[in-house]
Amino acid sequence: MAMSHNDQIIETTKAARAGTTGHNVRFVLGLSLFGVVVLFAVVFLYFFH
Repeated sequence: MAMSHNDQIIETTKAARAGTTGHNVRFVLGLSLFGVVVLFAVVFLYFFH
């Protein structure tokens, strides 16, 4: 619950985040980045080898 103090809104960390954490976001991001790098390497080797 937000509170006001000297015209500033004070919230807890969880309330300020306004979203869920988890869902293996870092895992999905890392795997996707790795996949794109591998895909670019394959395309590069196909066209320039």
